[in-house]
Amino acid sequence: MSNPKIIAVIGATGAQGRGLVEAILSDPHGAFRARAITRDANSEAAKALKAQGAEVVEANLDDPHSIRRAFEGAYGAFCVTFYWAHMSPVKEITHIQNMAQAAAEAGLEHVVWSTLEDTRKWIPLSDDRMPTLMGHFKVPHFDAKGEADRFFVNAGVPTTFLLATFYWDNFIHLGMGPQKTEDGALAITFPMGQEKLAGIAAEDIGKCAYSLFQGGQQYVGKFVGIAGEHCSGDEMAQQLTQALGQTVRYQAVSPEQYRGFGFPGADDVANMFQFYRDFSQVFLASRDVEVTRGLNPHLLTFSKWLQKHGGQIPV
Repeated sequence: MSNPKIIAVIGATGAQGRGLVEAILSDPHGAFRARAITRDANSEAAKALKAQGAEVVEANLDDPHSIRRAFEGAYGAFCVTFYWAHMSPVKEITHIQNMAQAAAEAGLEHVVWSTLEDTRKWIPLSDDRMPTLMGHFKVPHFDAKGEADRFFVNAGVPTTFLLATFYWDNFIHLGMGPQKTEDGALAITFPMGQEKLAGIAAEDIGKCAYSLFQGGQQYVGKFVGIAGEHCSGDEMAQQLTQALGQTVRYQAVSPEQYRGFGFPGADDVANMFQFYRDFSQVFLASRDVEVTRGLNPHLLTFSKWLQKHGGQIPV
């Protein structure tokens, strides 16, 4: 294309954004080019994207003017937040409002916003089956995103609402991989009972987002859920056993036990898994694997992801 349209990618060096930038760069004759937005243009990850051909621009979600400048002249933008960097739903909501306002002011024609459900629509604050956190939320990192969807709608921004899910990469980076139990065996531990977990490779999220931009107006105003596979805890343990060459079992615990693990955000994560478990039919139905494969024909199953990345899982 002689005049490719610019897609500005928030969080371009992160799990979701990097996948989108790489998808754009790997399609050099496509209709788009990548503007990688990052907080630090001098980071090694940012320099690597620049070397691959991306335009790199600095912006900070705390600074609305920097986001507006980063969106200037772009056709569209991929918007994502960084909840686990601050763990403040109030800050998260502000960041989302800043992005929506900047997108409206820049006149963007298509935004793909990586969001999640507001779980309070299914389990209100008055429902004591799940503890209320911070006085206003059930699953703060979900609820803040879902609550803030309205900013894009109210600002009149043509938006596709991309519903992501559990990253299998969490087995590598967030300590959710197999751990030694008291008897010396390896186990993965979730408060999911026997319900299936919708998971996806982080790199596939960006590839799906690229297809949404390619699809254009047909996706505006729609919620599109994605997943690479729906697996039970036992199924994941079996596949981990095959990939790692060591026996891994699934250890089911209660949400109360999981909250008691005490790591930063344990209560939020435990409530997330409880939502996955208690509303599994709703959650899984909104993340159809075949729909996802239609967006990304090279979609990784859990076993394929393990073949590619299993060696990075610390055991």
